[in-house]
Amino acid sequence: LEAIEAAVGAGTNAVGFVFHDTSPRNLDLEDARALQRAVPAGVERVAVFLHPGQALLDAVLSAIEPDWVQTDASDLAGLRLPAGQSVLPVLRSGVAHPVPLPPRCLYESPSSGSGERADWSAAARVARTCQLVLAGGLDPSNVGEAVHAVRPFGVDVSSGVESRRGVKDAARIREFIRAARAAEQALVAEENR
Repeated sequence: LEAIEAAVGAGTNAVGFVFHDTSPRNLDLEDARALQRAVPAGVERVAVFLHPGQALLDAVLSAIEPDWVQTDASDLAGLRLPAGQSVLPVLRSGVAHPVPLPPRCLYESPSSGSGERADWSAAARVARTCQLVLAGGLDPSNVGEAVHAVRPFGVDVSSGVESRRGVKDAARIREFIRAARAAEQALVAEENR
């Protein structure tokens, strides 16, 4: 709850809820249902998966009715999603990307939630053709550099704002969002010159 409040207070556009058994960030459905109620209108809720089964996907969709479903692009072909469900396919550094690219995607390192940095050069090429949300190894100290290098539609962070694995730090969340917003404003100013 503190992490959601920090993110919302700092001006986040979205909050993610992780559903993957081996992740230290994994939520059970009851906790997710309670936490998602703290997300105000105007802030999107993202259900984050890694190779989910249909039963888990269905249970999460029923429990929290997320705005977005995030999972590897390769997972989507084998899943049944309700009509109109927005999806955020995950593309990974070093893995072949689907053709054509989705209109919006998340670009990640080979290993989610590990703090491993994504390939920014490859991400920048993808960002020229779709709305790319950059993830993978971002933290308050490098998000500004990442925004300038990749020019993404958005940025995503998890381990980079933790005090220890799986535990979010409210101050680091606020610092990350401030740094990302400052980099965005600097890019806009640069483009308007």
